[in-house]
Amino acid sequence: MNFFKTLNFKATLVSVLLLLVFLAAWQLATMPPPGGAAGPAVSAERAEYLKMLGKDPGTAKAGGFPTPLQMGQTAWKQLSDPFYDNGPNDKGIGIQLGYSLARVGLGFLLACLVAIPLGFLIGMSPLMRRALDPFIQVLKPISPLAWMPLALYTIKDSSASGIFVIFICSVWPMLINTAFGVSAVKREWLNVAKTLEVKPLRKAFLVILPAAAPTILTGMRISMGIAWLVIVAAEMLVGGTGIGYFVWNEWNNLSLTNVIFAIVVIGVMGMLLDMMFAQLQKWVTYAE
Repeated sequence: MNFFKTLNFKATLVSVLLLLVFLAAWQLATMPPPGGAAGPAVSAERAEYLKMLGKDPGTAKAGGFPTPLQMGQTAWKQLSDPFYDNGPNDKGIGIQLGYSLARVGLGFLLACLVAIPLGFLIGMSPLMRRALDPFIQVLKPISPLAWMPLALYTIKDSSASGIFVIFICSVWPMLINTAFGVSAVKREWLNVAKTLEVKPLRKAFLVILPAAAPTILTGMRISMGIAWLVIVAAEMLVGGTGIGYFVWNEWNNLSLTNVIFAIVVIGVMGMLLDMMFAQLQKWVTYAE
């Protein structure tokens, strides 16, 4: 098959064209008006003051939206040294991203340790499903950020509170999808296991888990997307470190180029995390 005639190539071509159109429109929208390209002269004192605020007159258009070229310069500057550490409020994007990923990973792992076994219990026991359903229905709609004040008061640590918020927002999609996947396992397979006198633990790992794995991975994929959304907002509230704090700190520094760059990084990282779980989901999905 000719690669240039495949759907993947055509989709890639359309995506590239859309990106070029977007960049061209961005460039046109941020071009200075005729006769004002040079702009007012900036004194040395004013330039130094702008640099202290994060608005370097050499890389950002003062008082206006940055151009694609200025964004490219900012991206190159950030990516050329992503792990620098000049103090509490001046860390590279790589360090800030690492803190966020560590919090998300730990909170997500704790949620897996709770949600998957509990989902198995609910899916295999109608009694436990009816008994726990009122609690799940009450706790599930609560915004994860609504737990932040309570977490800060009880835990008294901003980083641990962020991990708790990730945990509490990741539990419910995994729990519900696991319970649904376990309860939806074909009765024929369970009857065969019963006929062969397979022990409950062996049945759970060799019959139920493989059958419910695609649904469980779907819940984990949804949970990871929600967790990545929440950690950015949580870090804006508690401060300290993390990609969310980086966005808020750069906004306070009036560095719009760094804010936009961080937004792009958040989107790209979220896409990579989703792609990772999508690949895992493909590996455990079976064809009947």
